[in-house]
Amino acid sequence: MQQVSAQGSAMDDFLDRLDYPMYVVTAVAGQQRAGCLVGFASQCSMVPVRFMVWLSTANRTYRVARSADVLAVHQLGRAQYDLAEHFGGLTGDDVDKFAGIRCHEGPAGTVLLDDAPAWFVGRVEGHLEGGDHVGFLLSPLEASDAQLPLPGGELFRLSDSEGIEAGHPVQDA
Repeated sequence: MQQVSAQGSAMDDFLDRLDYPMYVVTAVAGQQRAGCLVGFASQCSMVPVRFMVWLSTANRTYRVARSADVLAVHQLGRAQYDLAEHFGGLTGDDVDKFAGIRCHEGPAGTVLLDDAPAWFVGRVEGHLEGGDHVGFLLSPLEASDAQLPLPGGELFRLSDSEGIEAGHPVQDA
């Protein structure tokens, strides 16, 4: 058995095999709105249904989301690289990520992306510290009818994000 260290190759090998779905999460608090591309997210309970999204503490979306009552989570299709790059490669500290993006106000004042094939809005039930990310536990309030087929036929995944440089790169501890 190989020991795992901060730079352990066994853990790196394990993580390199993952190819999870990516989402765009949007948040509104007061007059502020933000959004980012998120890779760390998953359903975490069946009854009641709960979903956890993890936001980088370096990210403006995290700073807005921690004051938000609800978040919107959007699925993207494999062919929506440009939309993923927009929300993943820019920082809301420098630009309005919603300028030029087709969107509208959704339930509880959220921002919904018109070009996302599916979304849900969830009430923030709690937070969980997780290193350089904080988890937001969401209780679904409303979900869209999914547009099928997805643009590109499948969900946008981590492997599809190759070439997107994070607007706020992760800092080494």
